[in-house]
Amino acid sequence: MIRVEELVYNFKDEISREPGGEHIKRCYSCGTCTAGCPVREVTDRYNPRRIIRMALLGMRGEVLSSDFIWLCSACYTCYERCPQDVRIPELMTALKNIAAREGHIPPPLLAQVDLLEEHGRLYEIGEFENQKRRGLGLPEIEENPQPIGRILGSVGTERPPAPSD
Repeated sequence: MIRVEELVYNFKDEISREPGGEHIKRCYSCGTCTAGCPVREVTDRYNPRRIIRMALLGMRGEVLSSDFIWLCSACYTCYERCPQDVRIPELMTALKNIAAREGHIPPPLLAQVDLLEEHGRLYEIGEFENQKRRGLGLPEIEENPQPIGRILGSVGTERPPAPSD
């Protein structure tokens, strides 16, 4: 159910000012994006047409706090087929950027940042892995998270504020 008092009517304008979201107002909900989407084939939670429609209606809170905006694989199938040049992968990135600034980040992405900060990679390389590498004639991998930590620090990976719902 849509609650009219919760709609943010200028949400589409906010999205269109975000890099990648410039073409959101071109969408007329033809459904071509959804028909060719490989993610949509796997899960009904991701539906580009529905997400855009919700954004155009002003359902800001529901769109930004949802996990479905993070499911876009950026395969560009929808973009290639869109008759209105909406550029849906870039639009989803714009929505993700707005959501991230407001603290709506899925826990798996936060866990990836933690792993990068702690180990310098997404997978911890321990003695067992290095032993296997030695057995295969490969050099050992030493943990050195400092360079990655400097990069993450320069782009600002501090935890965003908790969403205020």
